[in-house]
Amino acid sequence: MEQPKTDEDQQLVARTQSGDAAAFDQLVIKYTPRLYGLVYNMTSNHEDTNDLLQDIFSKAYKAIRGFRGKSSFYTWIHSIAVNSLDDVDTSIQNDKEFLELTATSSPVREADLSELQRRLNEAMMKLSDEHRAVVTMFHIQGMPHSEISKILRVSEGTVRSRLFYANRQLQNYLDEFRKNPVG
Repeated sequence: MEQPKTDEDQQLVARTQSGDAAAFDQLVIKYTPRLYGLVYNMTSNHEDTNDLLQDIFSKAYKAIRGFRGKSSFYTWIHSIAVNSLDDVDTSIQNDKEFLELTATSSPVREADLSELQRRLNEAMMKLSDEHRAVVTMFHIQGMPHSEISKILRVSEGTVRSRLFYANRQLQNYLDEFRKNPVG
């Protein structure tokens, strides 16, 4: 059940707002794995992900006194994460490390999978931030449309439309790859 978790989060938030840094540490430990998945799937780079997570939790800590509990802490921290990702410079798209991370010296089948993963990462990076966010949250993190709509502060219809458009763009890009493989 979600309720006990929400109550626990509310207590940790209240303790943090009263100056208990250890309570915030518990929230960081609890939410790092979920945020790591979101951020890594947006950046495809472990170093960038770790830097961004520090930035996200730092922003959250500074802003937590203003958190009124109108949404769950989970929704609130994800909103901060998504906004931080929107601020990230597009240089990640051209990051050589991001391409090197997918390189492998394995058998041919693994090389093909690695190339497909590289192409998928490339395709994801061609999407706008808004489209990449919905694809990551829905397909990779398995969030329902309703949760995504709260985090992004848009209607569920907008989430569905962005998802449809992003999926079509990814499909077109990967179809192109299948027709014209490189190498």
